[in-house]
Amino acid sequence: MADDIQGFAMLFLLGLISIVVVTLTSILYKRRRKLRLPPGPLALPIIGHMHLIGSIPHQSFHKISNRYGPLIHLLLGSVPCVVVSSAEAAKEVLKSHDHDFSDKPITLATNYITYGADVVFSPYGPYFKFMKKLCMSELLNGQVLNQFIPLRKEELQRFLQSIFKRACTAEPVDVRQEVLSLTLNTITRMVMNTRCSAEEDQAQEAIMAVQDALELIGRFNLSDYIGFCRNLDLQGVKKRMKDVRHRFDNIIDKIITDHEEARREKMGDGGDRVETLLDLLLDIYEDEEAEIRLTKTNVKAFILDLFLGGSDTSGLTIEWAMSELINNPPVLEKAREEIDLVVGKSRLVEVSDLPNLPYLQAIVKETLRLHPGIPLILRSSTRYCKIWGYDIPAKTTTFVNVWAIGRDPKYWDNPLQFRPERFMIEDGSNKLNQIDVRGQHFQMLTFGSGRRICPGISFALQTVQTTLASVIQCFEWKFGNGKNVKVDMEESVSISLPKAHRLICVATPRLNPLPLT
Repeated sequence: MADDIQGFAMLFLLGLISIVVVTLTSILYKRRRKLRLPPGPLALPIIGHMHLIGSIPHQSFHKISNRYGPLIHLLLGSVPCVVVSSAEAAKEVLKSHDHDFSDKPITLATNYITYGADVVFSPYGPYFKFMKKLCMSELLNGQVLNQFIPLRKEELQRFLQSIFKRACTAEPVDVRQEVLSLTLNTITRMVMNTRCSAEEDQAQEAIMAVQDALELIGRFNLSDYIGFCRNLDLQGVKKRMKDVRHRFDNIIDKIITDHEEARREKMGDGGDRVETLLDLLLDIYEDEEAEIRLTKTNVKAFILDLFLGGSDTSGLTIEWAMSELINNPPVLEKAREEIDLVVGKSRLVEVSDLPNLPYLQAIVKETLRLHPGIPLILRSSTRYCKIWGYDIPAKTTTFVNVWAIGRDPKYWDNPLQFRPERFMIEDGSNKLNQIDVRGQHFQMLTFGSGRRICPGISFALQTVQTTLASVIQCFEWKFGNGKNVKVDMEESVSISLPKAHRLICVATPRLNPLPLT
């Protein structure tokens, strides 16, 4: 009897689920018929197209776009999405309809990890406009960046000395670990004039927290897309989010507390305090007449944005560039010849040398084309609009596939080849050397475009170019046994674009001693 009741209950439940599924499918189908949506594959009930999205979303989107075109419509669970995979379509979204796509989609990870108060994922409104203006006019403008050049040079020299010690004993160099330590220490020095790796454990904790946060933000979480999964945490993401934010709290709370104490002592002594980015933020926090009053949470979230956006992406770009150069020795040799000719061997490359190193700049452009720091630009439509005659409803999550555009043979000859020379020649009527990475040319969208373009472009480019030039100038690099062994270029999972396998190689001093004075 009990078995009969249990069986009847199971059949009833399955029947109820079937009715709900059929009803939802019918509603979605009718809604789709009313709207002229971009093309796309047939969606399944409940999950939509999530079964087509692998662990590396930009690669999955690229495969689907190859079949259905550069503007496609997908359903990720119940969330309507548009994927853009051509420069022309990207221009429509990021320029012609920039205001219509001015928001960012908010996920559980982005909202929780960034305190729900950061700049990168904040809605387009008064707070975002205020912070963007603040970044451009006070925090990351040219004058402030120039103020920090001696500090950045000091950190670069520490970085080179660390590699030099390993090179003298033929100890393998973990390039990612070294460059992430460099970029993180540069950020912490600029923020609070203190090195993160004054204690090795602290540096390791900060680097791991940054990488874990970016991996969680970039992961497709079922709870974000399927309503009844929202409170289930099937992938264990919520538990990891709490752990990551707890670690960031420990780091950032200590940064602010220590800095406030030092700031009070300095001002109490009547001395002039050293201006750091945190000083500027605290000035605004304490200013009762400010256009928008910042909270401590806003200050913490901004520091977190600097950690996430300023350290990991720049460090990974340097690792990708080194990997490409090791795999392409003639390119590496040509870059070294340019540096020797312009800079010589008696001093290190400096920021002021960069305009005179066009081939080095072309190498960085080519690296960002193939391995953009952020492979997908995420936007959310704020209102209904039309793109190419297709209906785009409000609150449609939009993915601009920067990675796919950078590999499209429509724009790039032999796109999978690493060939910096493409940026130094004229291609028909197109001057490729004029193509910039600052969002004006939609074949290159490394830093985004429009009103939500990354405000730290100048800092990122200076960091990547000077670091890359220095390691080329100061060291020879050997990977594997040195007999035509290629560096693996497989990608891993994150909102940024890490290599699946770290670049570990042996450096040999080329300049001995290093010209650090």
